[in-house]
Amino acid sequence: MLLLLGLCLGLSLCVGSQEEAQSWGHSTEQKTKPLMTEFSVKSTIISRYAFTTVSCRMLNRASEDQDIEFQMQIPAAAFITNFTMLIGDKVYQGEITERAKKSGDRVKEKRNKTTEENGEKGTEIFRASAVIPSKDKAAFFLSYEELLQRRLGKYQHSISVRPQQLSGRLSVDVNILESAGIASLEVLPLHNSRQRGSGRGEDDSGPPPSTVINQNETFANIIFKPSVVQQAKIAQNGVLGDFIIRYDVNREQSIGDIQVLNGYFVHYFAPKDLPPLPKNVVFVLDSSASMVGTKLRQTKDALFTILHDLRPQDRFSIIGFSNRIKVWKDHLISVTPDSIRDGKVYIHHMSPTGGTDINGALQRAIRLLNKYVAHNDIGDRSVSLIIFLTDGKPTVGETHTLKILNNTREAARGQVCIFTIGIGNDVDFRLLEKLSLENCGLTRRVHEEEDAGSQLIGFYDEIRTPLLSDIRIDYPPSSVVQATKTLFPNYFNGSEIIIAGKLVDRKLDHLHVEVTASNSKKFVILKTDVPVGPQKAGKDVTGSPRPEGDGEGDSNHIERLWSYLTTKELLSSWLQSDDEPEKERLRQQAQDLALSYRFLTPFTSMKLRGPVPRKDGLEEAHGMSAAMGPEPVVQSVRGAGTQPGPFLEKPYQPRIKISKTSVDGDPHFVVDFPLSKLTVCFNIDGQPGDILRLVSDHMDSGVTVNGELIGAPAPPNGHKKQRTYFRTITILVNKPERSYLEITPSRVILDGGDRLVLPCNQSVVVGSRGLEVSVSANANVTVTIQGSIAFVILIHLYKKPAPFQRHHLGFYIANSEGLSSNCHGLLGQFLNQDARLTEDPAGPSQSPTHLLLLQAGEGPEAVLKVKGHQVPVVWKQRKIYNGEEQIDCWFARNNAAKLIDGEYKDYLASHPFDTGMTLGRGTSREL
Repeated sequence: MLLLLGLCLGLSLCVGSQEEAQSWGHSTEQKTKPLMTEFSVKSTIISRYAFTTVSCRMLNRASEDQDIEFQMQIPAAAFITNFTMLIGDKVYQGEITERAKKSGDRVKEKRNKTTEENGEKGTEIFRASAVIPSKDKAAFFLSYEELLQRRLGKYQHSISVRPQQLSGRLSVDVNILESAGIASLEVLPLHNSRQRGSGRGEDDSGPPPSTVINQNETFANIIFKPSVVQQAKIAQNGVLGDFIIRYDVNREQSIGDIQVLNGYFVHYFAPKDLPPLPKNVVFVLDSSASMVGTKLRQTKDALFTILHDLRPQDRFSIIGFSNRIKVWKDHLISVTPDSIRDGKVYIHHMSPTGGTDINGALQRAIRLLNKYVAHNDIGDRSVSLIIFLTDGKPTVGETHTLKILNNTREAARGQVCIFTIGIGNDVDFRLLEKLSLENCGLTRRVHEEEDAGSQLIGFYDEIRTPLLSDIRIDYPPSSVVQATKTLFPNYFNGSEIIIAGKLVDRKLDHLHVEVTASNSKKFVILKTDVPVGPQKAGKDVTGSPRPEGDGEGDSNHIERLWSYLTTKELLSSWLQSDDEPEKERLRQQAQDLALSYRFLTPFTSMKLRGPVPRKDGLEEAHGMSAAMGPEPVVQSVRGAGTQPGPFLEKPYQPRIKISKTSVDGDPHFVVDFPLSKLTVCFNIDGQPGDILRLVSDHMDSGVTVNGELIGAPAPPNGHKKQRTYFRTITILVNKPERSYLEITPSRVILDGGDRLVLPCNQSVVVGSRGLEVSVSANANVTVTIQGSIAFVILIHLYKKPAPFQRHHLGFYIANSEGLSSNCHGLLGQFLNQDARLTEDPAGPSQSPTHLLLLQAGEGPEAVLKVKGHQVPVVWKQRKIYNGEEQIDCWFARNNAAKLIDGEYKDYLASHPFDTGMTLGRGTSREL
């Protein structure tokens, strides 16, 4: 059962503005308010990418059912990735789905009315409400992810701690892992300037009471765990405020820090010790009637401070605008004590009156800058900026938004960067946001009750020191694909440029990087080959808490970072574009990526699926999922029993008999020939990222099975350089109607008209149109097609994985009756076939010598005849079914080169849903 935003059962779900937030976690009956028994937040930050999970537990003490609302402020730049509600013994699981196309624009508009993208103050409110039965409990788990941005030389991670009542168990637990080394770290006093009745700790110095910090060179753990008494001293109403951590990392290479993990890379570029570029800056100040009073006074005071901060090499001017455009000077002025004094006098005499001519003010400011640059020939050695501040919408002159944007873009021509600040609730923030996005700037929003002056100064501080302009970062096209943005107009001191992408060759030892840019004295070119070998891949997560951001057992924070950054850039491009076909293409790309990585965006929505009965331990699993990863377990598929090592088993009796024909582990293939009572095995040493065709019967039964490999380091002293496992199994069914399944260790996506996402940690059975999917929690997934084809996918999870272990899948063919004689693929080609030995050695029960050879890891050799092939094989023993059964098999060496049709490359699919096959239909290699 799927519940869309606020449909039924007293459940609702929405994302709104900070202004809309009222009370938090309360019922409509104040006298019997539900008790909050726990409020906890866990964050794991790996290389600036933060995974956060919020857990809240409530108890209804009343004798009647009560309404309850869970509410959480999250950073505007974050993407929600998961939400789960437990009401009594029922579980409601969030699912990220497509949002209807017609609502995309409306949702984006709402976001821009209520949030400030990438704003330091910007937050959104997530809400979910439900009815708790009398004397029963409820639990809420919310997960989100964000990439921390560097501002003024620091990364800031802010967590809202506003439970709205004192909680018996309140905690914030943050882990930071930075392989480059943590250069500085501080925990600020609780910050809460926007809600009345806030905590009194704001003026205190140092971390909040009860904060404990443990730190070494690369790792830090911060715990905030105030008692009820300590909470009451901060704020008796439970509005403690924002728990803020600021830190920075060590930087050594001028080219930046490049990190690689499983075929994805991220490049952090933040040079220092460079001379600042001169600024050509025009301050454009709204002096319309609506700015009267505190807003204009605070803005004037801030500009006085900023003018004193200008450097001697800078040039500046000032424009005030209402329904008239008032220019202080018709040209840019050098920074001298006299010009600063005269500018302050001009600002002081500004008085609020009239309407708001935004277009006219911007055009005049751009003309001033273009005129100065053209006459002084310093365009490549200076930065031209407009700092534009308003509190309203265009009411005078050109008032059409698209025309203002087009006029500004054509006049600026990419040579002038516009930084906008919107004050109050009436400002057209969407216009300001697009003005900045289209003209290489940034935007900030200042709310009515905030100090506009301090916000303006803080914003200016971020851009006061430009160090480089026209930055271009290049990687060889043969080495890097799908990189995020590589061209940047400016680099300001204290910020950071971040690029992420995919490596073509995962075995790459060095990545060539070229950075070209301009600074105040010359054209800068940096070239170097950066080591990105296996020793660096995974270095940042060794020994650290492992976030399960993408839901995969093998978490890759760099892949998540790449998907986050790419999605953000697609959303930004969509916002800027005025071309409808281009907007639709960008919308579709952003939506597809967000669905793949489970991001809640303007183009995706969240549904609540349920209710389903709660299983033991479910609360704990959901509470840890994003920040630390779930407690991984491996369950038996053959019965009860305990294995040595890092596994935790639970009994499970399969309802379908599993055959030996399978591929599992690293990856080891087994083919059973029941007629001749022979079992053949072989290995395939593929490359991480390769997609292998396992079963190809698209033209006949309409079934295709592909498996995608993931890599891992080889165990110490092993004979292999690396291991590979299957992390994704894709099953496509083309008859009677098209459906597909994508199976990972954590979830099953079933798309058969209606898209379902089934978590692998819950048992469930679904089916339609001849396709049935049965999930046994953390054990296996059984797929039955038309009653005549059945596959079982084993789920292998590790509680404490070693560096060479990965959560992965095993694929077993339980029933192949419905597959045709033309079936092919690495496994499919042997179905409906038979094999025989042309040289039959003595069996192990008849030969003492053979037993000795087996103990030594060797066995007798023979020749196997199958499909017309003559294949040398050797007797081996191999474990299947998660190591629970040992079988005897005839092993074909050398990647089964003489056993399979064609070559390894013939079994590579171009993408997970590729149904093509170059072999089959009677094709056989000549011997």
